[in-house]
Amino acid sequence: MSSDHSLVESVDNLVYEPVQVHESGIDLTISAVYEVAAPGRLDFGGDELEDADLEPVPTDLESPDDEFGWWDLEGGQYVVQHNEFLTDLAEPAQLQARNELLARGGSHPSVLVRDHLPLMPLSVAGSGLRIKENARISTLIPTAGTDNTSP
Repeated sequence: MSSDHSLVESVDNLVYEPVQVHESGIDLTISAVYEVAAPGRLDFGGDELEDADLEPVPTDLESPDDEFGWWDLEGGQYVVQHNEFLTDLAEPAQLQARNELLARGGSHPSVLVRDHLPLMPLSVAGSGLRIKENARISTLIPTAGTDNTSP
């Protein structure tokens, strides 16, 4: 994938384009991790729809000279936010967890995105996971030319 690929034009706030953009898609980075402090509400009609209360998980610096900190996540469920955001996607794109996240006991669902990047649930295996600020956790893959219909 070259930097003039149409998907690149629809992703703003890339941390470092030469590393994030590759032939398979665009890697997206993590900007915030939240714990669900109080439950949200979801009903049939939407009249009682309420967001969950999210508490930011703080980062810790390994050294006072470090520019970016680490999230020390225990096993469990979190909500994450990406640094990047979408603008004017011509076609839906697939958002999936990077293999590097999966191989270390973290995961998030794969979703078809159209107009924005949602907050994503993050599952962390029982022994925990350390994630550095701006780590690449997801890949956005173009779906143009793919049959996304189901039988």
